[in-house]
Amino acid sequence: MTTQEIVGKLWKLCDVLRDDGITYHQYVTELTYILFLKMAKETGAEDSIPAGYRWDDLAALDGIELKKFYRELLEYLGTECQGRIREIYNGASTSIDEPANLKKLITSIDELDWYSAREEGLGNLYEGLLEKNANEKKSGAGQYFTPRPLIDVMTKLVKPQAGEKCNDPACGTFGFMIAAFQYVYNHTNSFMDLDGDQAQFEYEKAFTGCELVHDTHRLALMNAMLHEIEGRIMLGDTLSPLGKNLDGYDVVLTNPPFGTKKGGERATRDDLDVLTSNKQLNFLQHIYKSLKKDGKARAAVVLPDNVLFADGDGAKIRANLMDKCNLHTILRLPTGIFYAQGVKTNVLFFTRGTSDKDNTKEVWFYDLRTNMPSFGKTNPLKQEHFADFMKAYEAEDRTKVEDERWSVVTREEIAAKGNSLDLGLIKDDSIVDYEDLPDPLEAAEEAADTLEEAVDLLRAVAKELKRLEA
Repeated sequence: MTTQEIVGKLWKLCDVLRDDGITYHQYVTELTYILFLKMAKETGAEDSIPAGYRWDDLAALDGIELKKFYRELLEYLGTECQGRIREIYNGASTSIDEPANLKKLITSIDELDWYSAREEGLGNLYEGLLEKNANEKKSGAGQYFTPRPLIDVMTKLVKPQAGEKCNDPACGTFGFMIAAFQYVYNHTNSFMDLDGDQAQFEYEKAFTGCELVHDTHRLALMNAMLHEIEGRIMLGDTLSPLGKNLDGYDVVLTNPPFGTKKGGERATRDDLDVLTSNKQLNFLQHIYKSLKKDGKARAAVVLPDNVLFADGDGAKIRANLMDKCNLHTILRLPTGIFYAQGVKTNVLFFTRGTSDKDNTKEVWFYDLRTNMPSFGKTNPLKQEHFADFMKAYEAEDRTKVEDERWSVVTREEIAAKGNSLDLGLIKDDSIVDYEDLPDPLEAAEEAADTLEEAVDLLRAVAKELKRLEA
């Protein structure tokens, strides 16, 4: 049985809980509580769970006794345990009211093909569930989940290296850091090319994150654990004073949440250059401040179009970004790849300079939006859609790339446009270009001339017919 088939079976179990009014997002959270115990048993890691609160203890019960024990188990693991277990179950509660539904869930999970799941990777299984949840519009979880093909492309281009500190300040379910971990893992011969201390650093310190939403933080912890990542994942708001301590990173990969602070609040940080209620602009400031000033620290961040053209504070922040960093590339993403279909997004790639002035000389744009197919459930985004962009990005001489979607704008040209970065889009074939239309007066004159010629021709034909009749 493949991971996809197992994910499909797990997802169908949501139907069992509909009578209890369980939402899709609540369902994934409930699954996390129960799957943790089952996976611990399957991987031989039950020693970290206190005796009496393990999978077999849960699976042996039924009816009201099961319901009562399950609630007790959640509270106990969240208060009396330590480390990851306590973090995952901290504040845990259940929305399942009907004991028969809980028993059905436990029995169905127990009957899955766990040998195949272990072979294909329990982390892959869990990520499959998270992706299924994100693709279900009713769950509203798409805001926490970036499409895996986009994550992989951004990671491959940023190229995290062994020994580097990587961070996602709005980590959602931890997808970017897992991709970064796997990239380093694959490029160091499964860490075999590293000595013991270096490998330990990768597992325990190299990949970190911060997440504001408690239930999403729980999913991130579970996801990290199943991928053997022990790096710290903080529960909190990066745009609060907490975020001041998130710095000194070599790599930042992230997709900050869309929208504004609740009630139009400004960030409570006192170390940002410009305070605004626009969350993405504040995250952008945090990101370039969190990078090491060594000329090598780099970031790739997904941001909506308004960050590129917002005036006032937006223009100041973009100017600061281009002064402090080399903003070398902007990828204009296609629409329809996130949960909100109308949201237009981009990826900004930049490297922190050693100084705070004049680091950006020019910005290269790649338009993957105009004249592109509509992406969604029936036409999912795939890594091959980025092939031409990746080729242009990694070209030794970008000026020799022959691709109409690839263009460059100098820093001086950007400044002349009020520091707007809403540039680099090619001609849209679906829109009439009125500049190419003929002048209306000239067109009317040409039509009149044609009509006059036609009238003359008809008169000549009529004259000839009369002559023949005579």
